[in-house]
Amino acid sequence: MAFGSARRLTLMISPILLEEDVSLDLVTKGKQSALSKIGIRIARRAGLDEQMVLRGLFDRERRGSTGIGRGVAIPHALLDMISLPVSSLTRLTPPIDFDSPDDEPVDLIHTVLWPRAAILDFLPALSQTCRLLRESRVREGLRQARSADEVVSVLFGTWSFPAISTKSQESCAGNNVDIRAFGNA
Repeated sequence: MAFGSARRLTLMISPILLEEDVSLDLVTKGKQSALSKIGIRIARRAGLDEQMVLRGLFDRERRGSTGIGRGVAIPHALLDMISLPVSSLTRLTPPIDFDSPDDEPVDLIHTVLWPRAAILDFLPALSQTCRLLRESRVREGLRQARSADEVVSVLFGTWSFPAISTKSQESCAGNNVDIRAFGNA
């Protein structure tokens, strides 16, 4: 994937991820703890009912892991009570087991809450987010970022990346992950 393509992918998540939605070096005891801490934080930040958010995230995770490999997970939920998408990006320290297809521990979690009324836009947005986070240079930039501002810069293309050859392109379909499974929120 050329850098220009990775940059275009950021446009889908840019309106819903702000510096306030970034949490760096969160310590958790495992997957359930991470989802709980992240779910409560995102609910409070967006003024949503915590139990509704947690139920949505846990219900989706019970259907199958939202770990996509390479240390990344994209927990998500379709919710009736919201009218706009909400997201957060969390970097964990240390990485945790997330039942990812490659068995790699997860340290980058991009959580997405999406309005059920906008379901037609959900899968394309999730797919683009997945492709962006599967890009090795983006992941490394997120892992090296020292502040929420740097995370936002990495995601929205103001970070300095060298050109990426098509040989390094990775898709969400890698490691036998079927992106269609992500739509079953």
